[in-house]
Amino acid sequence: MSFYCYIVECADGSYYTGWTLDPARRERQHNLGKGAAYTRVHRPVRLVYIEEQPDRSTAMKRERAIKALNHTQKARLISKFTEMGDDRGDP
Repeated sequence: MSFYCYIVECADGSYYTGWTLDPARRERQHNLGKGAAYTRVHRPVRLVYIEEQPDRSTAMKRERAIKALNHTQKARLISKFTEMGDDRGDP
């Protein structure tokens, strides 16, 4: 079983970071207003970063590390991710 740490970009340009077992399902939940309270008021969201982790504990630690980054640092992380051709957030 894989766990994922992810970042969604909100309608206002802010980022929300979380972890999940199913990134596509989680993105849908956020957009339906059934995700985190933050994303309920910042919809729609778009999945812009995803990182597979071996277990829940590692995914949660990575989530905390990403949440500690400022907006510019998160944007840089997302940019590197998309440059590698891993932009799974686009339709």
